[in-house]
Amino acid sequence: MKPSFAIIGCGRIAKRHAEQVIKHGFLAAVCDIIPEKANEMAALYNAKAYYSVEDMLAASTQFDVISICTPNGLHAAHSIKALEAGSNVLCEKPLCINVEDGKKMIAAAAKAGRKLFVVKQNRYNPPVAFLKALISSGKLGKIYSFQVNCFWNRPAEYYTGWKGTKDLDGGTLFTQFSHFIDLLYWLLGDVAAVKTLTQNFAHPSIAFEDTGAVLFEMASGAIGSLNYTVNSFNKNMEGSITVFAEHGTVKVGGQYLNELEYCSVAGIDHPELPQGNPANGYGFYQGSMSNHDKVYENLIIALKDDAHEFASAGDGLKTVEIIEKIYNS
Repeated sequence: MKPSFAIIGCGRIAKRHAEQVIKHGFLAAVCDIIPEKANEMAALYNAKAYYSVEDMLAASTQFDVISICTPNGLHAAHSIKALEAGSNVLCEKPLCINVEDGKKMIAAAAKAGRKLFVVKQNRYNPPVAFLKALISSGKLGKIYSFQVNCFWNRPAEYYTGWKGTKDLDGGTLFTQFSHFIDLLYWLLGDVAAVKTLTQNFAHPSIAFEDTGAVLFEMASGAIGSLNYTVNSFNKNMEGSITVFAEHGTVKVGGQYLNELEYCSVAGIDHPELPQGNPANGYGFYQGSMSNHDKVYENLIIALKDDAHEFASAGDGLKTVEIIEKIYNS
């Protein structure tokens, strides 16, 4: 029998989830506090529409998976309610916007005996997966240093509704660049110390920075930098990670970590990698690579196989810990 899914939050990213849900199961219910949004998605997928999380969970038998697609600041509350109702949860990034909420989410999953996952789709970008394999195999040797660049465009009209607010958005590193923090941890390990400078140059309506520069000392001893902004003129310019190591230098770049721009590694020719998916398109701006197909393919496996590698709540919490460390520094 195909697994049953529900989606909480029927905004733009929810459509990406719904498209994949119907490939692997069936969408039984959707929920949004704006009835028109819930009704529209329910009609598209023959699902039941609800206008409050409590009503949806009270009216239905448990779902196999509930996907959380609400604003960042609501991820914790909605995930915990879904877990307590007996469903596994796939939470959109970021897992939450503070460490204490993340710990409560993980505790709720353990108490309910259910699984809590987080969306980290950039791990499936072909050049990122190639870099991960190089590092994991030891072919790069000792990692010396790294540079992470996130140069995107978010115009003033992007920041409507909850976006740009401290309580529901949380900050540029949570909404725009948490995937890059996840990859920093996934590829290079934990962060020992940070030094940070941030400014808001061009977005007076938002409650936090639009630009930042961060210096890292990793637990491994490697050092590196993160430079990020949403002020790239007119369009996204670059999303990249460059690693300098004992036996090689590799840069994964392009607009959204979609190209192997440089690869000089001892004993390895420049590989021909499979074509990745296009970026998420949202009309007047672009997001990261659209890998929700791979997220759901791996989710289905991970639900049955605890040993299958998939972005866990622990991984999501580590991202939040690092972002908190950056902001608090």
